[in-house]
Amino acid sequence: MNGILPLWKERGMTSHDCVFKLRKILQTKKVGHTGTLDPGVEGVLPICIGQATRIAEYLTDAGKTYEAIISIGRTTTTEDAEGETVEQDPTIKKFSREQLLEVLASLTGVVEQTPPMFSAVKVNGKRLYEYARKGETIERPTRQVTIYALELLDDLEWYEGQEITFPVRIACSKGTYIRTLAVQIGEALGYPAHMKELVRTASGTFTRDNCFTLAQVAELMEDEQIATCILPVEYALTDYPYIEITTALEKEIFNGQVLSADALLKRHDKIVFGINGKAVAVYQAHPTKEGLMKPHKMFPMIE
Repeated sequence: MNGILPLWKERGMTSHDCVFKLRKILQTKKVGHTGTLDPGVEGVLPICIGQATRIAEYLTDAGKTYEAIISIGRTTTTEDAEGETVEQDPTIKKFSREQLLEVLASLTGVVEQTPPMFSAVKVNGKRLYEYARKGETIERPTRQVTIYALELLDDLEWYEGQEITFPVRIACSKGTYIRTLAVQIGEALGYPAHMKELVRTASGTFTRDNCFTLAQVAELMEDEQIATCILPVEYALTDYPYIEITTALEKEIFNGQVLSADALLKRHDKIVFGINGKAVAVYQAHPTKEGLMKPHKMFPMIE
């Protein structure tokens, strides 16, 4: 059993919970997820099975799309609705759609974020949430992420009240914390804020329409129709150009040899070689030898 299972992770479960349950349902140990979703978040979570785990990092690195509810008026320890209140502003707040759109535009593009203390980022060998659970706050590295699009999903012209909420859609790079983005939106408006709700609607090429729940996977497994929900590894490689292997290169590629760099590597960081549409190897520019390329992943056994 090799391939990618587009799972719809339900609220209340960790990503590891999903992997644990799928190992039992699918009766295989080689199962891995492609990017942590917090227990309070539901959404698209591609799962790699068998030798498809070799390309898990490609799916983890892919861009993500989320739909979130931002709440203005209160910050929390976790930057989402599950944390304890840190700061609350009980005043009546008011701002226009135009003001909000200006803030969203200012946070589109490359932005800097400091990961929240309740996160899985490692500092000095420990996860930040391990420090946070002990009541410790430590210096965290600021990093750059990319917000490709930040879209307001309602049609209100004015926002007013003690607590103001509004829905947004975010297309972003890996490593983006939507919780932190919610706080940044509040700061730009001049108020405390947190993320009230979050759904991941897409991960790379996978969308909600592709996904199956754990219950559906279990039913398909019981009916011996599990193949209907497992996609081939090539589905995760569609962002890279594909080249059919010629007879002249077949032996070299199957042996993972260094080759002269293909011209496509000037426009793409990786290219896929395959036979009859089936991926055999992913090549990338050689890190130290100009004009050459080397295999990054080999999976000749995937069917």
